[in-house]
Amino acid sequence: MTAFRFSSSSLLRKILISSVRGYLGLTLRTMRWTFTVDPAARRLLTAQDGHTAIVAFWHEALPLTPALWWWAEPQNPTLRLHVLISRNKDGRLIADIVGPWRIWSIAGSSDTRGKNKGGAAAIRRMRARLRHGGIVAITPDGPRGPRRQAQQGAAALAAMVKMPIVPIGATCSGFRLKSWDRMIIPVPFGNGRFVCGAPLFHLNADGRGAEEAGQILSDAITDAMDKAEAAMRCRTVTHQAPTEEFRPEPLDLMPSRLWATVATVLAPALPFFLRWRQTRGKEVAARVREKMGFASRSRPTGALIWFHAASVGEVVSILPLVENCLCQNTRLTVLVTTGTVTAARMVEQRMADAARVIHQFVPLDVPRWGKRFLGYWQPQAAIFTESELWPNLIGLCHERNLPVALVNGRLSAASFRKWQKVPRIAKRMLERFAWIAPRALEDAQRFEKLGARTVLASGDLKTVASPLPVKKEALQALRAQLAGRPVFLAASTHEGEEHVIRKALETLQNEIPDLLTLIVPRHPERGAEVGALFSGVPRRSLGMVPQKADAVWICDTLGELGLFYRLADVVFIGNSLPGVKGGGGGHNPFEPARLNCALATGPLVHNFEEAFQKLGNSVAVVKTATDLAQWVRQMFADPALRAHNAATSKERVSAANEHLVDRLTSRALDLLKS
Repeated sequence: MTAFRFSSSSLLRKILISSVRGYLGLTLRTMRWTFTVDPAARRLLTAQDGHTAIVAFWHEALPLTPALWWWAEPQNPTLRLHVLISRNKDGRLIADIVGPWRIWSIAGSSDTRGKNKGGAAAIRRMRARLRHGGIVAITPDGPRGPRRQAQQGAAALAAMVKMPIVPIGATCSGFRLKSWDRMIIPVPFGNGRFVCGAPLFHLNADGRGAEEAGQILSDAITDAMDKAEAAMRCRTVTHQAPTEEFRPEPLDLMPSRLWATVATVLAPALPFFLRWRQTRGKEVAARVREKMGFASRSRPTGALIWFHAASVGEVVSILPLVENCLCQNTRLTVLVTTGTVTAARMVEQRMADAARVIHQFVPLDVPRWGKRFLGYWQPQAAIFTESELWPNLIGLCHERNLPVALVNGRLSAASFRKWQKVPRIAKRMLERFAWIAPRALEDAQRFEKLGARTVLASGDLKTVASPLPVKKEALQALRAQLAGRPVFLAASTHEGEEHVIRKALETLQNEIPDLLTLIVPRHPERGAEVGALFSGVPRRSLGMVPQKADAVWICDTLGELGLFYRLADVVFIGNSLPGVKGGGGGHNPFEPARLNCALATGPLVHNFEEAFQKLGNSVAVVKTATDLAQWVRQMFADPALRAHNAATSKERVSAANEHLVDRLTSRALDLLKS
């Protein structure tokens, strides 16, 4: 490759890069490779125990090294490979050719004759990459030779970072250039051989000088090269290292590419879809282009970590983590993306540190839009929440060497079955996460079955959230107005549940005549619909407050659950009754439990199963209107029992996952270093 000379014209350069990359990709992927790998070298090359190494091979084998990476990366997708490449034009050409294969370059070479070639800066970067679990590859005889003679920098680097060097020999079917290094150029549909020798530890130990250490390294790489060439000539190989065949399989990428292709084909229609959602109040007109990757805010300088939370529930999950990250790193900026308008409003309401928290709508999972988004914001780490699994967006992060994690990971039984239908897409996506912090044990087991590699101990972030906020003036005014009235709250109700609540209230109206029922629909836009069901009762969104004659108040506003939980002593949690539209699943019971409410739920709580298990029998389960009426009657008839149940729920929430936020904060900030 170093024999190429090209025009400075950007067009010619792009053509050359595309042509060489296409040729190398074809030849290396159609070859049948045989790897002979020393067991100790394998552990380092795949970072099986978290330790990596410096990889050294002769400059002549440089075109073959992507095959080594394609062999190593599937065994540990969290690996990062960095190659020391010269800062000259040839070096930059090589870097641009291999970059899309996630082989990252470090620019520099030995500083000689008083001329700064970036060697010192390159060593600092290599040290940083090695200390954070990456692999650094070097050609000790490059970029100008002499051929197969190691320069002193490689051994010095190994001594400096106290890490071993793995000597690599590689050859294949092809021909050699008439360059100083006699570089190997592969040909398609041939055979290739890699020999990975035993790691070299402590090259500069026992008083060895730089020259002696360099000679030891030269001998080791040449020995590996000789063995690879001997094997290609079908001669007997004397070493006992395990041998395996490997062929890069282009079809491994097909499911992901199909997913990306479908999204790209649909992209022209998606703006019309977004406009349609806008007419229904589900998009903000002035910000709809954010969902196509266009930014509406300026990116600040410095470190930026990206948190993605699709809707209100996910925003609640990440709030403690975001706040703790900002507290522990005072120079950090957080970009929070959401998918829904209600979640965006919650971010604005709950994250007061606006100078260091930026909100944007997440782009739809279209590759071109995702590239635009990532190219503008350039985050140093990405943290997704709960079940937000977007193959294209996660793949783009992987291509950019951007570490990705999942917090409060949730995978319902239904979602698990859907991902099982596309196992290769699921595995390829999940194995790219640096780590996954599942919400519950069953979620952890499902992630592992689909192919996730690093799954942390489970713990629900919603157990450690702060109590929901409230405006004190509004709370005081309403408490004064409702003084003396028993208040029952049906929180986060969904379509199909208000009919059951109405039947229960019909039973109770004669027994508890001054009872006031607050109904908070999960989706505030349903306020008019719910109000009509109760014959035009007052609605909070219209500025109406209940009078003494009103038995029901529709609280169809956003972000005021903290107010309503504080007004009510008795709370039913919606999206849980049989017949609810969408199949139910429950809602977060920890929010009312923190505010000393006696709780009831329907039986359909599979989305929050572990949360309800933590609260145990302090939460009543009702299935019908009769059950609900009986429970409300009992709670108001027995204040001591009501207080006992509320106190038990509050105590169990406060004891759950005490150190979870600190553990995840440490993990999240560590991503910035990688």
